[in-house]
Amino acid sequence: MLHILKKNGPTFWRCWKSKFESRTRTCVEVDGSVDNCVIVNKFANHFNSAYTSNSPARAAGLYADYLRMRENYQGLPLTADFNVELVSNIIDKLKRGKAADLDNLTAEHLIHCHPILSVILCKLFNLILISGYVPTAFGYSYTVPICKLQDSRVKSVKTDDFRGIAISSVIPKVFEQCILDRFGCFLNTIDNQFGFKKGLGCTDAIYTVRKTVERFINGGNSVNLCALDLTKAFDKVNHHALYIKLMQRRIPNTLLRIFENWLSNCWTCIKWNNVMSDFIQIKFGVRQGSVLSPQLFAVY
Repeated sequence: MLHILKKNGPTFWRCWKSKFESRTRTCVEVDGSVDNCVIVNKFANHFNSAYTSNSPARAAGLYADYLRMRENYQGLPLTADFNVELVSNIIDKLKRGKAADLDNLTAEHLIHCHPILSVILCKLFNLILISGYVPTAFGYSYTVPICKLQDSRVKSVKTDDFRGIAISSVIPKVFEQCILDRFGCFLNTIDNQFGFKKGLGCTDAIYTVRKTVERFINGGNSVNLCALDLTKAFDKVNHHALYIKLMQRRIPNTLLRIFENWLSNCWTCIKWNNVMSDFIQIKFGVRQGSVLSPQLFAVY
């Protein structure tokens, strides 16, 4: 009742579902296999095939366009950096109770660590900002397949019935939050885009569409609506197309180098019932679960 009184809809429905709705049972058979080692390799092949381009010719064309635009690109000057207070505030606001990363670190480790950690991380993040080089470990994550079916007992479960949530290292998440705080203005999108924005969602989009339709109908016009469902939208983001869009926004050159270095060296492995697959490189797409991914996808 407290969530209703506070008009906190998402939290209320999460609580409702956890109490009264049956959850998807734990899947033990995927694509006809029950061996965890076989299943984890099936998922690795499935997600690896998702991180590809639907049109190699178009991808080659975008790469050529990117090279031409990148050759003499300068961008706006970098007018901000990171300070200890910013890093400390971000660490304090990290969500607790999340899964540990590949190094078994969680937000709680950073929150309860010695205060000098904020000083060290601040120096590290500013060095990254100056050099444009991102540590290799920042690009590593593990992906947990989550079943999209409400009840996996109704049909035979396949790898296509799962979406992957990437569990990134906790320190890169702090760095991503710092980037959003200092340079979020370069990742803003128009008011007609409601996805991946704080305080906005489907209800706002539906309200806008309804008011627009009513306006035209009241004027004696006919209205045709078209809805598109982008399959594996996050996984199909072309990095060079994303860089082009960022350059069109005059993003600082150093910040662009950070994105280029980071996205070109992203790797993930699949975790299934405590079994890990080999690492696969993410050559296309932005990672589910990353702090910056929603903003980058909205720009894309």
